[in-house]
Amino acid sequence: MANLTLVQAVRDALMCEMTHDSRVVLMGEDVGVNGGVFRATEGLQKEFGEERVMDTPLNESGIIGMAMGMAVNGLRPVPEIQFMDFIYPAFDEIVSEVAKIRYRSGGGFTCPMVIRTPYGGGIRGGHYHSQSSEAYFIHTPGLKVVVPSNPYDTKGLLISSIRDEDPVMFLEPKRIYRSIKGEVPEESYTVELGKASVVRPGKDITILCWGAMVPVCMKAAELCEPRGADCEVIDLRTLVPLDEETILESVKKTGRVVIVHEAPKTCGFGAELSALINEEAILYLEAPIVRVTGLDTPFPYTLEHIYMPDPERVALAVGKVKNF
Repeated sequence: MANLTLVQAVRDALMCEMTHDSRVVLMGEDVGVNGGVFRATEGLQKEFGEERVMDTPLNESGIIGMAMGMAVNGLRPVPEIQFMDFIYPAFDEIVSEVAKIRYRSGGGFTCPMVIRTPYGGGIRGGHYHSQSSEAYFIHTPGLKVVVPSNPYDTKGLLISSIRDEDPVMFLEPKRIYRSIKGEVPEESYTVELGKASVVRPGKDITILCWGAMVPVCMKAAELCEPRGADCEVIDLRTLVPLDEETILESVKKTGRVVIVHEAPKTCGFGAELSALINEEAILYLEAPIVRVTGLDTPFPYTLEHIYMPDPERVALAVGKVKNF
């Protein structure tokens, strides 16, 4: 076992798959010589050569268009978009072409590619380097959306994503790239897409979260325990496909739900989770569902600590549903 940070686990997964499968190629802005802005691909160009780890122009639509062409012709590209905030020039390619090519071609083409991109706040990046735009892609049929929260899952989920036959949005929580470490097997392994993880069992309140909000919710659960609330924390891990079974099983046990994400509240994925629970388990609910989210404003620079959910905000929401 190696003790890795989350960003090191990304690199380890890429190293494993590039060694295992010569079809895996990387591309993006500064991913080669410099190893990426967060050094997730450091040393890989030296290891595998410029034909498999390619520095590209500053052209997100070109990066994704080139990757799609590679994917439908038998390669397994892993393009990197430097920050999720920069993905919008490639939005048309992703939602109109990448997500739909299997359907358009009647199964004649698949598009096995993984779009890696760091998302979210916590690094004082301001409104152009801190967005959480997962809802745009969750809304697009044909895409899978994966968000790890720890080094072990990061490696296993990324390997599963690269081996998947469909396009995957792999969103990496840069806030915790280096702030947490965990034991990661040196060999290749997979974590199944579509399976949530109950990271903290509990009986009173279900907390649903993903990515950088998982450690926030774990700390909130610790705050709530002496206050008489035993929280079950569920890390969704993959937002598409969604593990509805684990969510509903927990809700039916606890009867109370708090949903936490750092994207804006309006039309965030928390709204869809709330609708799912109301449609499938409303008779089990003992209190209204409460969402703890980012604000419906552009992401701020100096006030990001107010914008982003923290353990105390989550704990207050837990108290609200517990005492309803």
